[in-house]
Amino acid sequence: MVLRFILSFLGGIFSMITLGIGMGALTLGAVFYMYGQSLPTYEALANYTPKTISRVYSGEGQVIDEFAEERRLFTPAAEIPDIVKQAFISAEDKNFYTHDGYDLRGIGAAMYEAVATRGETLRGASTITQQVAKNFLLDGSRRVERKIQELILAPRMEEILGKEGILELYLNEIDLGVRSFGVTAAARSYFNKSLSELSPAEAAFLAVHPKAPYRYHPVRNREAALARRDFILEEMYENGYLTEEELQTALADPLRTVQNGDFPSYNSERPDRDYFTAAIVNEVEELFPNYEMNSAGLSIRATVDEELQAAARDALQRQLESFDRGLGVWRGTGLSLPEDLLQDEETWRANLRNAPVIRTIDLENPWYPAVVLEVGETQLRLGIEDWEEGDEEPVVPRRDIEWMRGSFADNFSRGDIVHVRKMTSDEDGSFIRWTLRQVPEVQGAFMAMDVNTGRVLAMQGGFGYEIRISELNRAYAERQPGSAFKPFVFAAALDSGYTPATVVVDAPIEVAAGGEIWRPQNYSNRYYGPTPLRTGIEQSRNVMTVRLAQEVGMPTVANYAERFGVYDDMTAYLSASLGSEETTLYRLVAAYAMFANGGERVEPTLVDRVQDRNGDTIYRHDQRVCRECADVNLEPGRAPRIASDRERVMNAVTAYQLTSMMEGVVQRGTARGAVNLPVPIAGKTGTTNDEKDAWFVGFSSNIVAGCYIGYDTPRPMGRGGSGGGLCAPVFNSFMKTAIQKYGGGAFEAPEECMFINIDRYTGARLPDGASGGNVVRECFRAGEEPIFGITFDGGFAMASDLPLFDEVRTNNPVSVTTSTGEEATINSNASFGSLSSGGLY
Repeated sequence: MVLRFILSFLGGIFSMITLGIGMGALTLGAVFYMYGQSLPTYEALANYTPKTISRVYSGEGQVIDEFAEERRLFTPAAEIPDIVKQAFISAEDKNFYTHDGYDLRGIGAAMYEAVATRGETLRGASTITQQVAKNFLLDGSRRVERKIQELILAPRMEEILGKEGILELYLNEIDLGVRSFGVTAAARSYFNKSLSELSPAEAAFLAVHPKAPYRYHPVRNREAALARRDFILEEMYENGYLTEEELQTALADPLRTVQNGDFPSYNSERPDRDYFTAAIVNEVEELFPNYEMNSAGLSIRATVDEELQAAARDALQRQLESFDRGLGVWRGTGLSLPEDLLQDEETWRANLRNAPVIRTIDLENPWYPAVVLEVGETQLRLGIEDWEEGDEEPVVPRRDIEWMRGSFADNFSRGDIVHVRKMTSDEDGSFIRWTLRQVPEVQGAFMAMDVNTGRVLAMQGGFGYEIRISELNRAYAERQPGSAFKPFVFAAALDSGYTPATVVVDAPIEVAAGGEIWRPQNYSNRYYGPTPLRTGIEQSRNVMTVRLAQEVGMPTVANYAERFGVYDDMTAYLSASLGSEETTLYRLVAAYAMFANGGERVEPTLVDRVQDRNGDTIYRHDQRVCRECADVNLEPGRAPRIASDRERVMNAVTAYQLTSMMEGVVQRGTARGAVNLPVPIAGKTGTTNDEKDAWFVGFSSNIVAGCYIGYDTPRPMGRGGSGGGLCAPVFNSFMKTAIQKYGGGAFEAPEECMFINIDRYTGARLPDGASGGNVVRECFRAGEEPIFGITFDGGFAMASDLPLFDEVRTNNPVSVTTSTGEEATINSNASFGSLSSGGLY
C-alpha cells in the first residue's frame, strides 16, 4: 500500500515535471516563434553590406581623397591577419570557433552575477556572432526581447555566413573610436599602418575598443587603455596565440600612436580636397545613380596627373592674384573679431581658428589666417594662426602695401581677419618678411585633357577650394565664350566648300532681328576689306564671322556646335555665331580636343576605372582594344596597334585646316606674344562685351587645355581683361610643365591634303618656291583644284573707295551695293551691339 502510494506520488511528480517541461518548451517555442517572425531573412543576412569609405586614387596608385559617411575600409576576412582576429577573439569571445553562435555558459555566468549583485553588476554575455546580429540587424536596446532575437539570429547567421563570414562583418563594422569603423580604418587612424604592419601590441590595442569605443583614448585615457590592452595580450597568451617571449615584448610596448604624435597622421599625408576630386563625386553618381559615394566602398582610379594639377592651380592662382593686385583695392576677408575677444591671446586664437576663411591656399608659400592686433603708421602687428613664440616676428611693413591705395589706417582696423604668407628668398628659401594676401574677387577656371582619350589631367575651378566656403567649380559654370566659339563657325564653312584661302568681305553689315537693327563691329572698331578666312580667324574678325555664318546658315553652325557637344540645343540666331550663347569650359575644351585629334569624338572623363567593394571592375572609360599588347613576337621599336571605333565628327582635312589656321592665332594673331612654347600650338582667344569674360583654349598634338577668367556676377574687367591678355598666359605657364612631361610634335596632316602656297593677305596662289612673311602653305583636299579670286560678301559688295587691305576706320557713312543691286547707307556711329545677345569678340 505504501509502495503504491510512493509510486503514485512519484508518478504524479514525474507527470508534473514532464508536463512542465512540455509547457515550458511550448512556451519557449512560442516565444521564439513570435520574435522570430519579424527577423531579417536569409537573403538579407547573406547580402548585408556595411557602409564603407569610397577612395580616389591617382594614376600612381596614391590615395588622393576619401568620401565617407562612416570612416570604414572594407577588408575581406582572408586579408585580415590572424593576429588581428586572435586579438578580438581573445577580448570578446574566446570560444568563438567552438560555439554555435551563443555561449550558454557565458549567459549562465552573467545571469548568476546579476542575481548575486541584485542587478548592480550587469555584464554582457554576447558572443561575437550575437554582437554582429545586434549591431547589424537589431536595435541596441538592452531588452529581453532583443536578447531573444539575438539567440534566434546567431545560429542562423553562422549557418549562412560561417565563422569567417561573421568575423569579416564584425571586424569591418565595429566602431573603434576616433571616428573610425572597422579594423583597417582604425589601424590607419591610430598607427598610420596597414593591418599587415601591426604588431601584437597594436592589434591588442584595437581590440580594446569594441564595447566602449571612446573610453580608451590613447592620450586622455592612457592608463586605462594600457591596462585593458595588457589584459587582452595575456588572454592571447592563455589562448595559445602568443609565445612567452612575444607576450613580454608586447607588454613592454609603450603604446605609440598618431594621437600621441609618435606617427604622422594618415590625413596629413593625403592632399586636401580640391576641385578635381570634388568633381569626381558628380561623375561617379551620374555613372551609378544607385550608389551612395559616401558609403558604397568604391575604389576610383582618377585621371588626374598630380604634377599637372599643381601646375594648373599655380598658373591660374598667380594670374588671378596679379590681376586683383593690379586694381589696387584692399578688400580683405570681410571678417573681424570684436574688441572684447582681442584682450586675451588664448581667446583670440580660439576664435581665429573658428573663422570661416580658406586655409588650403599654397601659392608660393602657405597662406595663414591672421588677426590685426595693432595698426601703426609703418607696420601692422598681427596674431597669426599656428604662429608660436620664437618664429619670425608677426609684423607687416609699410612697403608691403605699396600696391594698394591708401595707408594702413585707411585700409585696416584692429580685429580685422586677413591672410598672410611668408615672403622667402628664391635662392635659398630664407625668410624675408610677412606679406598680406587676399583672395581675388575675380575668379576663373582651368582644365586640361588628353586629346586622344578624353582623360582630364587637371582641373582648377577657382582660386581656392574649401568645403562650405568656396566649392563652386567654374569649369562647369555657364558663360558666354565670345570668339572662342568662332572655330565652330569656320569648321562649318570649311566642311561646306570654303577653304582657308576663301576671301570674305570685312565691311559693315546690318542685321534686322526682332524689330531691332544689329550692327556687329570688330574689336578695333575698324574694317579691313576682302580678307581670307585664315586671317579672319587669326585676327578674330567679328564682321567676317557674321558674314560667314550668314552664308553657311546658322542651322548648319548650330548643328556643328551640337555635334561637338558645345551646346545641347543651340539657338540659331546670327548673333550666336560670335559666342553669345552660354556654355562651359568643360564642354569647350572637350570640343577643341576633336580638332586636335583629327576630328574623332572623345568623351571627357575624370575617372579611368571604378571597382566595387569586392574589387570587381564596374566601369572602365577606355573601351579601345589592344590586340597586339600580348604579342611577344612584336618587332622591337614598334608600338602595339590599338583598335578604335570612335565616331568621326569632322572630316580629317577640315580638322587639319582649322588646326593650321589656329596655329596662326598663336603665331601672328590675338595670342601672339602670350603663348611661346617649344612645340607647335594652336588655339583661340575669346573676349565678350566689355571684357566680362576672357577665354583661351589651345592644344598641342596631345594635350588640350583651356582657361576662363571673369567675375562670378558678370561685370567689366577693363580693357586689359581680354582672352589674349589674361588667359593665354595661364595656358602658356601650364603648358611649359605639360610639354616637359608629355612632349609634343607637329600636327599630323592627312594623306588627302594637297599643299599650295597662298598669300595670307589676299588669298592668292603663289609659286611653289615663294617665301616671306606673307606666304602660308595651305592644305586643300586632294583632287579638288582650289578656285581663287571668288569673294563672298554676305549679301554686300565692297564700295569702290574702300581700301582693300589697309586698316581703315569708317568716320563717315559708308555706301554699299547689296546683292540685289540696291544702294544702302550705313552710319558711322552704329552701336557696338544693339542686341543684347550680340557684339562679342
